[in-house]
Amino acid sequence: MDVSLWVWVAMIAAIVAMLVVDLFMHRDAHEIRLREAATWSVIWVAIGLGVGGVIWWGYGSEFGLQYYAGYIIEKSLAVDNVFVWAVIFGYFAVPKQYQHRVLFYGVVGALVFRAIFIAAGSALIASAAWVLYVFGAFLILTGIRMLRQRNDHIDMSQSKTLRLFRRFVPTTEEYHGQRFWIRRGGALVATPLLAVLVIVEVTDIIFAVDSIPAIFAVTQEPFLVFASNAFAILGLRAMYFLLADLMHRFIYLKLGLSLVLVWVGIKMIVSHAFVTIPTVVSLGIVVAIITASVVASLIATRAAASAEEAPSDEARRQEMQEVDARE
Repeated sequence: MDVSLWVWVAMIAAIVAMLVVDLFMHRDAHEIRLREAATWSVIWVAIGLGVGGVIWWGYGSEFGLQYYAGYIIEKSLAVDNVFVWAVIFGYFAVPKQYQHRVLFYGVVGALVFRAIFIAAGSALIASAAWVLYVFGAFLILTGIRMLRQRNDHIDMSQSKTLRLFRRFVPTTEEYHGQRFWIRRGGALVATPLLAVLVIVEVTDIIFAVDSIPAIFAVTQEPFLVFASNAFAILGLRAMYFLLADLMHRFIYLKLGLSLVLVWVGIKMIVSHAFVTIPTVVSLGIVVAIITASVVASLIATRAAASAEEAPSDEARRQEMQEVDARE
């Protein structure tokens, strides 16, 4: 795939422009409501799919399919980030109106670190193709580990990152608006919001160790790997605010993600050693696994969700009765 320098520049400029627009639109601290999150989610997904259409038109269907496969894999694995963010924000009791600011800078950091990882991975594969076997085996083992630990819960009180941060960085106990630093007694002191940002960044680096090799399973084109990563990550904040209150419904999602990792690991090894598995087949299998896990989760938790909504329905009926009685 021959990608000229101006195409790289245009893509990076577009990403920067979208980040600037997003920052401007959310310059004032406010709680992201469901409707706003849904609107932004649709916008980001439309942009991501549109980029794939442009690649398909400019470079052919095979590269277009590779982009879409990478985009869907990254988007699916990124849901795990959303689960972890919910735990982090809950542990630190981060006010909802400050969460977008943390995630904005978290996404900027993620783009930078992933660009570094992608460049390193591409150089490694170019110089030693056998590393694809290592990546494939790593993905299979990671998928099996995720499968075994899918019901484990994250304990933020045991976070090594948090302990190191608190050991070396003076931190206040209370929030000071959206500020990461304040000046106290002439010295800079971090607010809890900075600790949250650091943990979010470290968490994304850990997740990138899984997701970057996974995308190399469907394409080794650096442009496609970075583009699919970048445009999937850009929509993560909206996805978080859209799904944060529904996390308990996706009980089989980690099972699906673990199967995706195992599949792309197998695909990487088989395609490199024996016969190339068509991109469209790989994409279809990934979509089928994720769709099945989401649908099964929603069906399995439907009864519990209905039970939770029942009291609110009863409350509304009582309220209407009270209104009628007053009238």
